[in-house]
Amino acid sequence: MTKVAAIDCGTNSIRLLIAEPNGSSGLIDLERRLEIVRLGQGVDANGEFHPDALRRTFAAVDEYAGLIKKAGVPVEKVHFVATSAARDAKNRDSFFAGIRQRLGVEPDVISGEAEARLSFVGALSRVTPDNEPVLVMDIGGGSTELIAGSAAGEMRSAISLDIGSVRVTERFLKQNPVAENDLEQAATYVDDLLAGSGVDFGGVGSWIGVAGTSTTLAGVYLKLERYDRERVHGARIPLPAIAELLHRLAGLTVEEIRALPSMHPGRADVITGGALVATRIAARMPVADLLVSESDILDGIALQLLDQ
Repeated sequence: MTKVAAIDCGTNSIRLLIAEPNGSSGLIDLERRLEIVRLGQGVDANGEFHPDALRRTFAAVDEYAGLIKKAGVPVEKVHFVATSAARDAKNRDSFFAGIRQRLGVEPDVISGEAEARLSFVGALSRVTPDNEPVLVMDIGGGSTELIAGSAAGEMRSAISLDIGSVRVTERFLKQNPVAENDLEQAATYVDDLLAGSGVDFGGVGSWIGVAGTSTTLAGVYLKLERYDRERVHGARIPLPAIAELLHRLAGLTVEEIRALPSMHPGRADVITGGALVATRIAARMPVADLLVSESDILDGIALQLLDQ
């Protein structure tokens, strides 16, 4: 049976999915891994990858290469996708060379539109929205994708905005607890980008959140004793609760956030920035809640590999 390996390398995390077809246009997960490597460390300010960020990323890729080899995935069924940070960095040739050396494949630095399309397909592969149109939100470290379309997976519009948990944190949220003035400046910045995005927020029928910010907020909202992928998938966060989560996180130190039972320690210093983006989008939403999906761009990459 065909096996595929999808790697999503973002601004904050690098993730691996090894999967095979389930016989009905879906996936069977064989391996899912996540490492917080903060590849985008300082990219927004300096325009290039920090040597420490490259070292952390290459160490994770070494581990993933071993898992891919052990699973017997052929090299032509390995797809390494790099997103926001790799689009912005001046020294990305060093990054590309390191990935080629470890995996034997060329990194694919996809456009924001391609990232959005893969996230949309992935999100809808394992959840069923209540109403149409559907808006899928993918808050990453460096960018946020907003994709609108049908419940059947037909994408109608997509936009990638330069707002993400790492980028917002590095620009505005210099400390935790967050100063009220810093929070207001960040909110104004995000609001201005959302206002100019062209997205018809008022017409949304279902709102789906994918990737680290949404899933992490779901874990905290559910008061999980440890992160549980099965419980997070399909969870619903009422809109008022998103603003409450931001208020709570903004009032804590990074150490206090890191101590939350379901919190990934590598997200503790940037989750407040991600929560701020989610809150500003929530303020424009006519729906009752955010539906959280554990299926996302990784699933979209894997499904695309199986279709080829």
